[in-house]
Amino acid sequence: MFGTLMLIAVPTVLFRLLGAFGVGRFATWRVSVVHGLAVMLVFTATAHFLPSAVGPIPGRHDLVAMVPPFVPFPGLAVYATGVLELLGAAGLIWQVTRRSAGFGLAALFLLMLPANIYAAVEQIPFNGEAATPLWFRIPEQMVFIGIALWACAPVRTATTRPADGAPA
Repeated sequence: MFGTLMLIAVPTVLFRLLGAFGVGRFATWRVSVVHGLAVMLVFTATAHFLPSAVGPIPGRHDLVAMVPPFVPFPGLAVYATGVLELLGAAGLIWQVTRRSAGFGLAALFLLMLPANIYAAVEQIPFNGEAATPLWFRIPEQMVFIGIALWACAPVRTATTRPADGAPA
């Protein structure tokens, strides 16, 4: 149940440690968290293309089962969301595309919320394990949306002051 959050948390801490050891790319928590989300997306997107019961992550069959009945072509929807997750992960890595990727991912996570609700309400298992309860799925999805939106926020830069001390 907490595996997906750990797929963000562990890489985030490792990226931030790299920043503490001088890797400039990971000098802030924000960039480290955004990269952590990208790592999580690579893992979850992979599930969209693999058969179920391959490793610890759910597979394509599990994901198709959680698509609500009102969504046409559930198999195609699973492939499409997998591709979008991979594109979003790549977009988060590059500063120039991070803002667009963040907005796109926030929208994708919002669009995937009905599938998460449906899976919880209908008790759809992943990899034969009990379904993740709704009380966990919705807050988890809100964390993903929040991180994606945080990636969109403008980066603050230090304001320099002229040598005489007057405001810049």
